[in-house]
Amino acid sequence: MIRKKKIKKRPAQKKTPHPQKIPRRKEKVSQIEEEHISWHLRILDKSGHWNWKEIDETTIWKEIHSKLSEFERKTWKEILIKEKHRNHSILVSEICPEAQKRLRKIKQDDIDELVSLRLTGQKRVWGIKERNILKVLWWDPNHTVCPSPKKHT
Repeated sequence: MIRKKKIKKRPAQKKTPHPQKIPRRKEKVSQIEEEHISWHLRILDKSGHWNWKEIDETTIWKEIHSKLSEFERKTWKEILIKEKHRNHSILVSEICPEAQKRLRKIKQDDIDELVSLRLTGQKRVWGIKERNILKVLWWDPNHTVCPSPKKHT
């Protein structure tokens, strides 16, 4: 009878982890807030309830383009802090169930919050903020992604 040696199993480790967390991002959040806003249109929703397909040309150029051009002259700090009564981040858990379902369908449900930019009255552009970039997602002309209750009702 041959006896087998008992081998102690230990996981291999190339190096000892650093005891403190070290951020990978070199710039500070405050520096990012001082940068001017930029746009990405790659994830623009083209077929959901808040799609961009059925917008008339006048709305695109006179309302959306002109207002987004104004935003480009501002920093995130100016947009989200100084104008927080108009533009703000919203937790995904606070948007309407239909919008949450749409995020899952377009595989954008791994985020915690969206940004709402007010263009006029009820009209909003929704997107995902990543550093100084807004990944434009939805056109919400009737303020239905996250409707706010009417005051004094």
